[in-house]
Amino acid sequence: MNGEAEKPVTYRGGCHCGAVRFQVIVDRHEVVDCNCSICKKKGFLHLIVPKEQFTLLQGEDALTTYTFNTGVAKHLFCRICGIHSFYIPRSHPDGIDVNVHCLDEDVLSRFHIVPFDGANWEQNINKLREN
Repeated sequence: MNGEAEKPVTYRGGCHCGAVRFQVIVDRHEVVDCNCSICKKKGFLHLIVPKEQFTLLQGEDALTTYTFNTGVAKHLFCRICGIHSFYIPRSHPDGIDVNVHCLDEDVLSRFHIVPFDGANWEQNINKLREN
């Protein structure tokens, strides 16, 4: 981006069936495109925000959690439609990672996409945490 502070923008989003709805405040329009095994299969584009910038509006009872490997990441998904709208990432366990594809309307063009070599996670995680 251009180095200037962005004005915060509030977006809403959710899963495919609408059972899960959330709101997120974005102050940096940059997302990470990770090539690890789970992100490639899910098509997840990562928008990592502090927890206080994320609000679950509805659907807590519709969420199911999947964990693997270290168990730190909590991969939440809608038990009805199976969509992974957001989760708690291993890289930022005190934050929320929103899938930009799950934001309402077509807003992807507003975001700068940064590739991340998550297939080699241990060697590259410090690059992600620097941002």
